[in-house]
Amino acid sequence: MATRTLAGRFFSHNNQALTRVAATAGRHPMIRPTSAAARIVTGSLYHQSAMAAGFSTSTKAERARGPVMAQYGQPTWMTHPHLMKEGEITPGLSAQEFELRRTLLMQSLPKGSIVISTSHRTRFMTNNIFYPFHQHTDFYYLCGFNEPDSALVLEKNDSPKGYKMTMFVAPKNANIEMWEGARTGIEAAKEVFGADEAIDANLFRYRIIDMACRHENVYFDYPSPSMFMPMDIAKKLHNKPDSDAMATTKSLSPLIQEMRVIKSEAEIKIMRQAGEISGKAFIETMKFTNPTRLEHQVYARFDYECRMRGSQMMAYVPVVAGGSNALTMHYVNNDQPLHDGDLLLMDAGGELNGYASDITRTWPVNGKFTEAQKDLYGVVLHANKECIKLCTEEHGLTLNQIHDVSMRLTKEGLARLGIKPLPHDVDRRLYPHHVGHYLGMDVHDTGDISRSRPLKEGMVITIEPGLYIPRDAAYPEKYQGIGIRIEDNVVIGKTVPHVLSVTAPKEIVDIEYCCASSAKSD
Repeated sequence: MATRTLAGRFFSHNNQALTRVAATAGRHPMIRPTSAAARIVTGSLYHQSAMAAGFSTSTKAERARGPVMAQYGQPTWMTHPHLMKEGEITPGLSAQEFELRRTLLMQSLPKGSIVISTSHRTRFMTNNIFYPFHQHTDFYYLCGFNEPDSALVLEKNDSPKGYKMTMFVAPKNANIEMWEGARTGIEAAKEVFGADEAIDANLFRYRIIDMACRHENVYFDYPSPSMFMPMDIAKKLHNKPDSDAMATTKSLSPLIQEMRVIKSEAEIKIMRQAGEISGKAFIETMKFTNPTRLEHQVYARFDYECRMRGSQMMAYVPVVAGGSNALTMHYVNNDQPLHDGDLLLMDAGGELNGYASDITRTWPVNGKFTEAQKDLYGVVLHANKECIKLCTEEHGLTLNQIHDVSMRLTKEGLARLGIKPLPHDVDRRLYPHHVGHYLGMDVHDTGDISRSRPLKEGMVITIEPGLYIPRDAAYPEKYQGIGIRIEDNVVIGKTVPHVLSVTAPKEIVDIEYCCASSAKSD
């Protein structure tokens, strides 16, 4: 199928493909190599633009240090050389990679096509108090722009690049930026992000209908309340004058998900770093754990350890479940004290440069597994390791088929322990969740991609078997109230799987060693 070919082509891109993109990218300064002198000139030009927009001039001391680099609404290689290399749009991802994504998307569409992708809005928890901003991942995937209330429009044409790129962004405004921080602005949207045209975002609702009416095929997604696309505009796009709406309006997200499900080498490198950061945070959190702690203190320690190593935020609200709290799959209250003799199940991961990690480990609060805990832990660990071995393109399996294997292994493990589950109890109570999901920019990534699709090289998934014994007389008392899950992040290889979360200990001997090295000074 065409969509499958698109994903395959994206993963197999090489230096020659990137070179071709660069050759057709026009005067994009993020692709073209620039000298140190050129960087200073570019910064000076941006600074002049900022002054023209109403910013005050630099202080005498600042002027003595040389030209002042302009400020943007997100890190750039010019302003954050400690985070980014020259030519990167976002940390770890080059302008060429973003250009390639857009090129492959537009090449897959018929003539007369327009793509409309919008950002998230700023979301508020209460009056004037906003949540930390997190960009809409499809929009971010196409352009790397990390400001709210923005839009990206791609129009297919006969130019060497194959399309025109228009960005709608917030213009620079000295008064607003004094309170809310720097904006990238209209000129930098062209110079930094490679837009052919940039327009004030306030004009989006007035311009987008006219732009869409010039094209036969309109690709966009109906907005949620958090999206920049106004609902009344979305309805007008769906019902263009003098057109068959069903024939001309198509969903954009499934096309982007086909590309996102296969990760590039640069994406995998970021995800490997995210997994290593989270793995080291698990080690320090295991050391920190003891019966005097509260669940939320363990949460705080993990968050701290991730951020100190470079994660910008938690990829999701962690599960920090002591004892029988682990029987609740998504226990996120994290407000109970830990108890001597219990296990602690922690499902957590840091996000790095827009990519998530998602790891679960289970360890004893007092640092030593009981024999009953070892019994159940061994069942889950065996299932985890055997399922990871299947994560190759060569095996030709789907996530659903790997889940079936994990279910069989769990039942066999329970039988070895003499545990006889009630009818249908394994998949309803003892192991009620799937063995895995796709992972990437979102924790539950590419949600429209079926788990019945054969796994291909470059996909990233989780493998997370679990076992949860309820307080039920049908099960031996020594096992009741124990919840265990072991989750790893795995890159599908051609013949060998690659575990991104390998730093996080999961063998009993390694876990007990970490716990024995407890940070008593904390």
